[in-house]
Amino acid sequence: MYAVIKTGGKQYKVAKDDVIAVEKLDAENGASVELTEVLLVGNGKDQTTGTPLVDGATVAAEVVTQTRGKKILVFKKKRRKDYRRTRGHRQLVTMLRITDILTDGKKPAKKAAAAAPKAQAAPKAETKPAPEPKAEAKPAPKPKTEAKPAAKPADKPKAKPAAKKPADKTETKAKPAAKKPAAKKPADKKPAAKKPVAKKPAAKKPAAKKPKE
Repeated sequence: MYAVIKTGGKQYKVAKDDVIAVEKLDAENGASVELTEVLLVGNGKDQTTGTPLVDGATVAAEVVTQTRGKKILVFKKKRRKDYRRTRGHRQLVTMLRITDILTDGKKPAKKAAAAAPKAQAAPKAETKPAPEPKAEAKPAPKPKTEAKPAAKPADKPKAKPAAKKPADKTETKAKPAAKKPAAKKPADKKPAAKKPVAKKPAAKKPAAKKPKE
């Protein structure tokens, strides 16, 4: 037997002992869930189609775990605007195991109650340890008399500091050092007068020879 159910805005074809991932359902792990939106029920060649739901048909399932689906990337871009955005997303999903497909208004059987816990054994009497013998109280020691501090001798008057003697006035003041006469600068030398350069007589050119007649 199989059925087509609708949950979370999606349709699933299921059979007994199938495990499917559906949109997140508010249920704890191990809880039983009833899916009442049954669109079709089939058994071999016989099929019953609902208008839109099949009357009295339900699908019982058990929550396996609450998890998240595969990661998808959401990329947005606006051309010529220098706009690009990439985001990742993982959808919350619930894993279900189909336990039964019911028709004619039947309801899923409840789980058998857990076996009653074994009768607990009567608690054993706790053996308290024997109390330790108390130590005999010793008499408190007598307080010792505190020795009185010896009387301090009377403070003697402090000696007055000796009066300072006036400094001798015989000290002569240091005389200023005698100034040395400044050295005389040498007189500037005058440049020597330049002698006129003697002109050499121009060399005589030889007379041109006359051609013979």
